Amino acid sequence: MMKKISALRLLCAALVTAAFCVPVWAQQSPEKAADASSTGTVVDQPAVNLDKALKDEGKWYFSWGYSRQQYAPSDIHVSQPAQGNDFTLHQVSASDYPGSVSDAVNSLFKLDFTSPQENVRVGYFLNPEKTFAIEFNYDHSKYNTDAGQSVRVSGTVNNAPASSPMVLGLPTFDYGLHNGFNHLMVNAVWFHHLHGPKQEPGELQLISRLGAGILLPHADNTIFGNHNEVGPKGERVCCFDSHDWWQVNGWTAGAEVGVRYRVYKNIYVEATQKFAYGVLRGVPVYQGTADHSVWMSEQVFSTGFLF
Repeated sequence: MMKKISALRLLCAALVTAAFCVPVWAQQSPEKAADASSTGTVVDQPAVNLDKALKDEGKWYFSWGYSRQQYAPSDIHVSQPAQGNDFTLHQVSASDYPGSVSDAVNSLFKLDFTSPQENVRVGYFLNPEKTFAIEFNYDHSKYNTDAGQSVRVSGTVNNAPASSPMVLGLPTFDYGLHNGFNHLMVNAVWFHHLHGPKQEPGELQLISRLGAGILLPHADNTIFGNHNEVGPKGERVCCFDSHDWWQVNGWTAGAEVGVRYRVYKNIYVEATQKFAYGVLRGVPVYQGTADHSVWMSEQVFSTGFLF
């Protein structure tokens, strides 16, 4: 019996020893032996694998931020055949919402995170150096014509030649893409190292974007006392029916440049300036549609992480 136990112990010891030796033998592959014989050095394969794994991390990134927009004056064309209206308002000025930085801050303190204009970026690096990426871009901007302005009007109003000027505001003409003037884009993104350790906390990068996509606005307007109704938000959400809350009403293209600073290993902050051009067609108004083009300047401040 004692001999059997001793033999069993010896067998177990041999198995344990073999288990520890297998990884060592695996490291001494023919390729490694060739490297060692040719260079006189030994490659630390586990270290190489670890380095590769670290480089493979952080291929994706996500950010959430807020922005302010400024709009160049633009012409808005309105067609309402049943009302006898086919007119253009010239050089209409518009603003974003909230109307001030303090309004935006108050919304955040109230945990109303979507009242300010939020911005979302989701990107994927396409090279190991992480200097080029493709990303999805969502800008929930807002557009509202400024009340009280006086603009020139041409065309036909109520089957008669339009008289100028027209003072905008309720109930005459109030036009908004308030929920909002949504840009859904696909961007090509470039990163250039400026300062600090590469891909480490303290790194400062120049970031630039170029992209295009669709405009998905929610129209909210009143023209000559008639308010446009698209129905409750929860019933018809998107995207091609005239009664949907959000509708595909055009296209957009833009360029963006700024800086990204890595605060922690996988956390960064970003500040950018964006310029975009959007063309809107068939925006719903009461018994008709509106068309216009918009130049937008936008400042975006966001926080993100790599994963």
